[in-house]
Amino acid sequence: MKGTVRLEEEEVLFTIEDTSETTTPTSDHSPQPPLSSLSPAKPAHQRNPDTHVRFATPPAYRDSVDDEAGRSEQPVYPPPPVSLTTATLASTLASREAQFELDSDQLSEADELHDTVNGLPNGHTMSPSSATSRDRVPLLHEARGRLSLDGAALIYSEEEGQIPGRHLSGEEDLSRWLDQGGGLISGMINMINATIGAGAVGLPYALREAGLFTGVILLLALGAVTDWTIRLIILNAKLSGQSSYVGILDTCFGFRGRVAVSFFQFTFAFGGMCAFGVILGDTIPHVLVSLFPALARTRLFGFLFSRQFVIAFFTSAISYPLSLYRDIHKLARASALALVSMLIILLTVSWRGSIIDPALRGNPEQRFTVLESGVFESIGVISFAFVCHHNSLLIYGSLKTPTLDRFARVTHVSTAISVAACLIMALSGFLVFTDKTQGNILNNFPPDDFWINIARACFGFNMFTTLPLEAFVCREVIESFFFAGRAFDQKRHIIITTVTVAASLLVALTTCNLGVVLELTGGFAATSLAYIFPAVCYLRLSGNPTHPSKWPAWACAGFGVIVMILSTVLSLRKAAERHDTQQC
Repeated sequence: MKGTVRLEEEEVLFTIEDTSETTTPTSDHSPQPPLSSLSPAKPAHQRNPDTHVRFATPPAYRDSVDDEAGRSEQPVYPPPPVSLTTATLASTLASREAQFELDSDQLSEADELHDTVNGLPNGHTMSPSSATSRDRVPLLHEARGRLSLDGAALIYSEEEGQIPGRHLSGEEDLSRWLDQGGGLISGMINMINATIGAGAVGLPYALREAGLFTGVILLLALGAVTDWTIRLIILNAKLSGQSSYVGILDTCFGFRGRVAVSFFQFTFAFGGMCAFGVILGDTIPHVLVSLFPALARTRLFGFLFSRQFVIAFFTSAISYPLSLYRDIHKLARASALALVSMLIILLTVSWRGSIIDPALRGNPEQRFTVLESGVFESIGVISFAFVCHHNSLLIYGSLKTPTLDRFARVTHVSTAISVAACLIMALSGFLVFTDKTQGNILNNFPPDDFWINIARACFGFNMFTTLPLEAFVCREVIESFFFAGRAFDQKRHIIITTVTVAASLLVALTTCNLGVVLELTGGFAATSLAYIFPAVCYLRLSGNPTHPSKWPAWACAGFGVIVMILSTVLSLRKAAERHDTQQC
């Protein structure tokens, strides 16, 4: 029996052959029965061992064919046909996008899927034992399931990591299952919040280091590259059949790639968590003292305004509970408030900068500079501000309908808004302070400025919700590297989250200056995640790396290597010279 399954723009040709019986092949244009009408899978002892399922490779995925004698020796993607017991939607077709399109919106009494699920104890079903986790792309939502091909039947299997006992029992449950996940707006909010963070206040300094015109060009160009590489990560996930950054590198480069991406991903995310804790200690205590100066001078309540207490209290009371969420789209409301706080910072810096004391302004003759000697340092600062690639797959997985087109819209809008906001911040700060611009633009304003203290408070609030986003990534890396293929465990989830947040809190409590660490995590880890890994994985997965269409990927990877080396060297040099030493 032959049939055709259409998944949006992709077409899968499948053939079920039985060598023990003679069948008359049907026309390719004859109507095919729906997938849900296929008969249930027979038990293993009743199956005909000669029956197998073959998926034909569409022409778009084939490499060149030499002649009828055989194909070229270039690797062909997708892989060759598989046997009946391991038949799954592989590669690009094993994505959640494909599964979403296959799922039915209604259940009838004759629906074998409904009967199969409800007929098993506790609503659990089993996937084919021979299907490994490498052959399947897991979902990121706790209440969603998986449809897998087992012979000629569709069998619902409960997702790994799902809450025990959760199953579909009727149309109401199915409707609720389909409504899980976030929409485009929540995805945009999460991506913008992941982009506009601690690095935004350093962008005026980037313009000072590179020069006004060069800095603006770099900011726009790196914004465009960021947009491209974020979408490239999702494309790599489709090509590799993986749903995590770690899985993509594992598919491309094996265990070494898995170790490399896990190291850089965890380093960047954990370094960001530590930096955010330090920012809380550097900003919030001064805001509280300015609001309650008399109370801060008392012995009884003075400790409430100390740096250590502020970091410990706000991290434990706000950031830690948010970090315990399993689904990233539940942070959308908190992220929206964080975006409002960043808008307040932009408006406050622009307004207070225009009326600031002339004695605090910079040299007006150095406003319209073209090129300065610190252009490479500025690339590192801008790269750190824009990198949110380690969150891209989580944001993609949180969409209600995860498709490439919808995620492209999320990426384009989010990147455009982020670049515009960063450009406003950079110009507002640099055009006022020019040669006096500091690494944190808020430090250029006097400490007793009431409105700037509000901006500092908003900046600290932004760290409350940005820290959980980084905690999501740290936990995902640990789960993928050490507990791959295991079912979700609530205790393990809490332990990993608690240890990660507590470790970052400990570093923030014992370290006053994380400037060098921030530069290392930004220049070393961020460039790998944003420029190097997406490009080299695409070259590995797409085939024919010497084709002219792959030159942009080569250029992106080379650019990332250069920036990584220069940023690391410059950060180490600054650490040796100890320019930005701060007092606790």
